[in-house]
Parts: sequence; structure tokens; C-alpha cells
Amino acid sequence: MKISGYIHLDLISGSRLRQEDYAPRIVEHPSDLIVSKGEPATLNCKAEGRPNPTVEWYKDGERVETDRDNPRSHRMLLPSGSLFFLRIVHGRRSKPDEGSYVCVARNYLGE
Repeated sequence: MKISGYIHLDLISGSRLRQEDYAPRIVEHPSDLIVSKGEPATLNCKAEGRPNPTVEWYKDGERVETDRDNPRSHRMLLPSGSLFFLRIVHGRRSKPDEGSYVCVARNYLGE
């Protein structure tokens, strides 16, 4: 199984831009992973910006549900912005984790 990551960065100017504020910038990009079923995995993503950006993950274009959305989720959004899988799921009863993942960082200046 291959899990891929890529980053798309757009800058949007704000009308009330404070001099010290700046748009998010990815400083640690996710990399391709090959993980066995049932094993843990981490897709790294770290962003900086001011104000601090929020980070969301998308898999094949759909937002990834994490423990913040559902306490029973096997995926956790770490404080750094990385996506941690308690175990990689691949089965008939649940949606497999295999796919292309995108890390998106946002603040009021853009993503």
C-alpha cells in the first residue's frame, strides 16, 4: 500500500494585514509511505505562519476524519499538524486508508 502526500500553497492578501502576520508556509512536507495492514504510521506535516495556521488533511479529495471529529477514529491529528494512524486499515468492513493525502494549513491570509 502506498500513501502519498503533496502540498498546494495559495497566498491571499487580507485587508487588515498586520505587519508581523504572514501566510502559512509548510516547513515539513509529508513523504510517501508503504505500510503493512494493522501497523501504525505517521504522515508528517508542519506549518508556520502568523497567526498559527490550522491544519487539515484530505484523502483523495475528501476531508479526513480524526479523533477530534470522532473519538473512535483510528487517526489522530497531532499538535504539530502530522496525521498519526494507530493502525492502517484495509478491509471489507471499513474504508481503507490507502490513498493520496494532502496536508492543508490555513490562517486568515490564505492556505
